[in-house]
Amino acid sequence: MKREPRLKNNVGEKYLFVDGTNLYAGQYSLFGPSKYLVFSKFVKTIEKGLAKKFDRIYFYASYSIRHKRLTRKEKIYLRNEDFFYKSVKNTPKTTFFKGYQSKTSGKEKVVDVKLASDLVAYAIVGKYKEAHLLTGDADFLEALFNARKHSKGVKFNILCLENKIMYRGSYHFPTFVFQFTKRKLSIDTRFYKLIQTDAGSLLADTEV
Repeated sequence: MKREPRLKNNVGEKYLFVDGTNLYAGQYSLFGPSKYLVFSKFVKTIEKGLAKKFDRIYFYASYSIRHKRLTRKEKIYLRNEDFFYKSVKNTPKTTFFKGYQSKTSGKEKVVDVKLASDLVAYAIVGKYKEAHLLTGDADFLEALFNARKHSKGVKFNILCLENKIMYRGSYHFPTFVFQFTKRKLSIDTRFYKLIQTDAGSLLADTEV
């Protein structure tokens, strides 16, 4: 596993933690198999929307299981997944943590635990002053609560795609929703900041 670069000064550091599997599923649902969200471009969009620059990005995900005999639909999906994760690995300042999926149950292993533990541990030792968590999974709320409890003066924000919104999280932390479509979202704007995003400029074609 690639060793994490040492930072000379952590004061005021802004970290982005990404539930990568959740993000991938959301972008695939939005854009389909022939397009994928270029992660580096999306990061720049997030930074512009928040008016911030991330010092470090931590991305947590697992690749889908490659069966010996694949259907055409599975091949298309895996191709899209490969393109997307390659774009993540090519994004500056990004550490990619790869978990795995159980061959018996198909469930993802290690990824969520690693994300939650890093979020809390880095808060305790003061590695960041701002943490931005990109996910739609409310299971990470407890990690956010613990990170906030064991840190002083640290800011926490939740970031979501329009089809992967952590509704419960918005009652406890500032929540930003990135919208790519024009559809009306059933959210109370008192609890969310909606950031309209131009999907066309952030997508790439898998048919090369």
